[in-house]
Amino acid sequence: MPLLSNSSPCCTAAAVVNSSDRKPGFVSPSWRNCKVTSPILRLSQNDKFNVSRLALSHSRRTISMALVGETVGVGQKGQVASSSGILAYDLIQGALVRWSSVMDRSLPEPPTAVFLHGILGCRKNWGTFARRLAQEFPTWQFLLVDLRCHGDSASIKKRDPHTVASAAMDVLKLVRELRITPRVLVGHSFGGKVVLSMVDQAAKPLARPVRAWVLDATPGKVRAGGDGEDHPAELISFLSTLPNEVPSKWDVLRALIQQGFSNDVAQWVVTNLRPSSSPGSQSSSFSWVFDLRGIAEMYQSYEETNLWKIVEDVPRGVHVNFLKAERSLHRWALEDLQRIHAAEELAVEEGGGVEMHVLEDAGHWVHTDNPDGLFRILSSSFQFQGGKI
Repeated sequence: MPLLSNSSPCCTAAAVVNSSDRKPGFVSPSWRNCKVTSPILRLSQNDKFNVSRLALSHSRRTISMALVGETVGVGQKGQVASSSGILAYDLIQGALVRWSSVMDRSLPEPPTAVFLHGILGCRKNWGTFARRLAQEFPTWQFLLVDLRCHGDSASIKKRDPHTVASAAMDVLKLVRELRITPRVLVGHSFGGKVVLSMVDQAAKPLARPVRAWVLDATPGKVRAGGDGEDHPAELISFLSTLPNEVPSKWDVLRALIQQGFSNDVAQWVVTNLRPSSSPGSQSSSFSWVFDLRGIAEMYQSYEETNLWKIVEDVPRGVHVNFLKAERSLHRWALEDLQRIHAAEELAVEEGGGVEMHVLEDAGHWVHTDNPDGLFRILSSSFQFQGGKI
């Protein structure tokens, strides 16, 4: 299973405390996938896949390529230090994919799915799930992206404003640069609105038909976190009071818990800390991998952005799927459900598609709470070829 990457690992850290039974009610998917430094999957020697590293370096209009073949476990990360200049990404390819945007262009482009994380997350959140999809659907490839201000993309300077729309345009520029035409778009929480904004902003490079998945998010008003629950805006505000460099993850962990945030959220937040001290140094220190000021603007945009127009007037050939977690702390209002169901009927008449799904036995963290159920629901999108849905 080739894994092409343009940057170093993000969102990795040692586990700090045992999680409580309470799950946080917001932001990125699968932060549990991020909190240990051990491989995502432990496999036998026979279960290993071939991983190719593709390094792209840009010098004016020229592109140089270095291709290195090696065998690594699925959970290990083959990374290179170069950057697309737009966003950091991993490209996970099924075993039958033999295509590269900078190699033999005569080969037909494989169907591609793009996966987007939520606020304060990173592309590695989707790693385990994407690898499972690549095993089941070996002719597909899966593009995992660090959105602006997050993970390894935080070091790539972006112009203001930091909004849902600008994050969507970044992804559109990236797929254009990679010469990829997505057939499936999947976004969780904040990433779900980014997916809708991608559909809104461009007829190209999106293919027709295309399936868009919005996981546990609504097109309009955000209803996240009630009384006594972790709220993303409050978390971002508190993190902004902390120094950019800290001597210990434990200090941050204790500060978060003392401030009233749950153990789950506190442990997840410290996965965004990366060692900053030089090798061999007697003292240790850690710095944040994200751009918190930019993320604060992005979350404000998430709350303010209304994309109901896309749902209630779906472009022809686009199928928008909403997935509601059964136990979601994201508050789905009756009005939201009624508007989506009304859009389902209208879209059929207009040649588009809108569909509502419910993931049982899951909270907001859909593919960690019930990965098997989510896999079954999403799998329908990968069982078509050549534009047939």
